[in-house]
Amino acid sequence: MGVEGCTKCIKYMLFFLNFIFWLAGGVILGVALWLRHDTKISSLLELEYDGTHAPSTFYISVHILIAVGAVMMVVGFLGCYGAIQESQCLLGTFFACLVILFACEVAAGIWGYMHRDTVTKEMITFYDSAYDKAMENTLTDPDKKKAASLVLRGFHETLNCCGKGVGTNIFTQMTDKLGVTNICPSQGSMVNCHDRIKDLFNDKIYLIGIAALVVAVIMIFEMIFSMVLCCGIRNSPVY
Repeated sequence: MGVEGCTKCIKYMLFFLNFIFWLAGGVILGVALWLRHDTKISSLLELEYDGTHAPSTFYISVHILIAVGAVMMVVGFLGCYGAIQESQCLLGTFFACLVILFACEVAAGIWGYMHRDTVTKEMITFYDSAYDKAMENTLTDPDKKKAASLVLRGFHETLNCCGKGVGTNIFTQMTDKLGVTNICPSQGSMVNCHDRIKDLFNDKIYLIGIAALVVAVIMIFEMIFSMVLCCGIRNSPVY
């Protein structure tokens, strides 16, 4: 004999929420894979200058998202099956997994908020280093100039920008026209790369934050309903 009345309603609500949770896991996994293979980001993070690779902090966050999405799909399936089967063991396991996931998400959220500008700052520092080296070695060291110029061209063509600020933007376009350098995008751009880098990564970070907030809300409701359903199963006549 299964649960009846209000508890039965909670059973199907929990199943529905778990299905949404499973879908959310799939969406997060898909978004994480998209971020991992995004053309602009991949082009920038694969750049290398003077033995130094572009900062990979962003990819660390993306790999964590991939793992979270996969785990969410497994846990969501476990919750759906446990709710339909009215299994206290499965629901208890599901609840424990939710608590662990929720704690990890809160910890990741706090860490992410404290380091929300780290990715942008690291990329700007990497860009500035290549830009300064390209300008310094324009006349003194042609080989280093070429290596730095290749990195800058990668930034400039990918983001359609040029220079660190308004002054360097104008200066670099002038040196390009004089033939001293060849690093600005071929169609020209009055936008500096600092702003482009901030826009690129901040948009992605906000997207991750919104997804995490939605998932956290779903998890809270699931934990409540799973506890109520467990209590209902325990108090049903079959037990």
